[in-house]
Amino acid sequence: MGRPIVKTVLDTSVLIGGSLDRVDGDLAISAATIAELNFGVLVTDDPDVRAQRLTLLNGVQGRFRPTPMDEAVAFSYGVLAAATVRAGRQPRRRQFDLVIAATAHAHHARLATANYVDVSHLSTLITIIAGD
Repeated sequence: MGRPIVKTVLDTSVLIGGSLDRVDGDLAISAATIAELNFGVLVTDDPDVRAQRLTLLNGVQGRFRPTPMDEAVAFSYGVLAAATVRAGRQPRRRQFDLVIAATAHAHHARLATANYVDVSHLSTLITIIAGD
């Protein structure tokens, strides 16, 4: 019998950083990731950067069907945002990161991120895989 497949929600930082090949399991993304990637495409005035970001966005959309923000994710967001406040941090500064982490929390999945420091205070609530 093989190892069980573990679901892992990818933070946007993993997709941007190109460390996707270092994450195993059943991979998923949050709808918040698509929002962040779209924002990145639209906010830059540099056509070369826009083209790179659009290529990444298209590749992600072609590979993944985003997990939506539903009632379970909304509840988990509240739990994680409250934990963020208790840790002395500001949840509003990292709302998308918290929605992505909440997606992992709500679906009993791991969170893979290249920004471990930003979510390390949540490690008692979700399993976090630190990437590059």
